[in-house]
Amino acid sequence: MLFKSERQILPAYRTSLIITLGWIGSMVVLPFALLLFTALELEWAELWSVMSNERVIHSIWLSLKMSALAALFNICFGTLTAWVLTRYQFFGKQFLNTLIDLPFALPTAVAGIVLATLYAPNGLFGQFFSQWNIQIAFTPLGILVALIFVSFPFTVRAVQPVLRELDPAFEEAATILGASRWTTIRRVVLPTLYPAIISGAGMGLARSLGEYGSVIFIAGNVPLVSEIAPLIIMSKLDIYDMQGASAVALLMLIISFILLFLINYWEKYTSRYIYKR
Repeated sequence: MLFKSERQILPAYRTSLIITLGWIGSMVVLPFALLLFTALELEWAELWSVMSNERVIHSIWLSLKMSALAALFNICFGTLTAWVLTRYQFFGKQFLNTLIDLPFALPTAVAGIVLATLYAPNGLFGQFFSQWNIQIAFTPLGILVALIFVSFPFTVRAVQPVLRELDPAFEEAATILGASRWTTIRRVVLPTLYPAIISGAGMGLARSLGEYGSVIFIAGNVPLVSEIAPLIIMSKLDIYDMQGASAVALLMLIISFILLFLINYWEKYTSRYIYKR
């Protein structure tokens, strides 16, 4: 009864709910449903053959592994960047803050070409790594660089607002009580940032799993070496194998959904833990 009375206070509740459900249904649920129906046009034996193919399994595993590594890099350096942009004043801060959003605006194909040029064995950065026999472009390391580039802003933009709202008085109190700088960061600052860090890393991971444009130019696309899952899907579409492409996409969709569900649950659990503290 209480819920009903509170719900009636909201203006245009039914209209807003209908529009929201219709929008989500047409833009999210319907495409996924069509993907499922297209994949199920295959016989179960054919569907399993496509999903269990060695190249498909390797490409999905490579995409997952590189996306997870990119998320870990961005957790460390993205959080550090957000801290610097929030807590310090320096010349060029606004320019640097704007530069963070560049991967959002830059076409991914252009980003891939630029990264491949920079990290090629004779490139501006690649030539220095070549001195230690390390090749980045056209290897899985190139995939990692591209994924870090495109997903980096997510962690920064997720952590920045929380840091901005965090009262420095808590850090001052910890210092007065004798806590070292590292203890203050570990016991006062980071626990408050955990939900934002997890959220940013989750969004970056989701972006990395589906990234295509920036990766194909720097990956090398060698089967069973540097071939990612989106490239497998595009390769099947190029030969008009809609069912095969849908089967691989469905497998990626299931894995991505499970990962995002676990990340969202982790974020929610962390938020509750912090609130109880």
